[in-house]
Amino acid sequence: MQSSRKVDSHDKIQLNPSHSSRLDINHSALFQGKVLLDGLLERLRDGESVVVAEGYIFEFERRGYLTAGSFVPEVIIEHPELVKSLHEEFVHAGSDVVLAFTYYAHREKLRLIGRENDLERMNMEALRIAREVADDTGTLMAGNICNSTIYKKGDDASTAEVKAMFKEQVEWAVKGGADFIVGETFGEYGEAALALEAIKKHGNGLPAVITLQPTICMDTQDGINIGEACRMLEEGGADVVGLNCGRGPVTIIETLKCVRRACKVCGIAIPDREEKKAFPLELLKCLSSRDEIRTFAQEAKAAGATYIGLCCGGAPHTLRIVADVLGKNPPANKYAPQMHKHFIFGDESKFQDYYTKDVKSKIVTNA
Repeated sequence: MQSSRKVDSHDKIQLNPSHSSRLDINHSALFQGKVLLDGLLERLRDGESVVVAEGYIFEFERRGYLTAGSFVPEVIIEHPELVKSLHEEFVHAGSDVVLAFTYYAHREKLRLIGRENDLERMNMEALRIAREVADDTGTLMAGNICNSTIYKKGDDASTAEVKAMFKEQVEWAVKGGADFIVGETFGEYGEAALALEAIKKHGNGLPAVITLQPTICMDTQDGINIGEACRMLEEGGADVVGLNCGRGPVTIIETLKCVRRACKVCGIAIPDREEKKAFPLELLKCLSSRDEIRTFAQEAKAAGATYIGLCCGGAPHTLRIVADVLGKNPPANKYAPQMHKHFIFGDESKFQDYYTKDVKSKIVTNA
């Protein structure tokens, strides 16, 4: 998973020099026989792009193992083997990071479904699974905290409650052996700042990756320009800042460029499906095509993002495209489409005219 590619000094991403990532060369690197040598910050500092798979919530909902509405990852406890398998699928497709499935595994969400007693168990099991897959594949493992669903700007009671929720999840991530911690999908700068504060205070020095959820305008939900908000998070000690969810692969690029103009640390681009007001039950009709995903990855790379992935709607076959654009050549590329071998749509010189011409003319308009 590690690249030896270097960049010229004027192209190098500037990272907060006081921060260092967890370095562990004892991981059992069974995946392609590679050894994990560098942590997140070392990779980014050396000019390597990092691919990260997200979107576990919606993938498990589509598969019938997670309830839309509450969106609590009960599958972690009820079917841990499936969580492990999806982690492995995403790594096979090119993810450099195994993101522990603790999104919406926080106290407020478990209270909502009456499973608050399972809170620590759910988090530690998700971290255990992610750590195991990361060790087996020579990838990085990230802890994960997210929007609390209870934060209210200027409300002391909700702020205290959110701080406590973030604190316990960050401490569990440290206990579970995370290499860095992601705080994601924050619509308001204020809540993102609380997440960063928790990681800095309770994260035992682990790097902090913070992402904001862009809205239909260029401001956060608490009225701060998206680039300025990311700059403030950068100045507050975030090692990586950027965007996830909220916008699709086409419309997220504009906000990404805004972030890149404002910040020194590397930008994140992790789009949602392309939006057509279909959240949450009709999102399948909004899925981006493979060509659209390829274009997004190319534009995000050109805009300077070095930590790139896919959010809601992302799947192994689309993540493989992102990894391919970034030069990763993941194992799944062995099974990338080879349409020239198709008996109707392939190389006409290799197949019968009956199929490449006659049959094709009957099933394709303007064949």
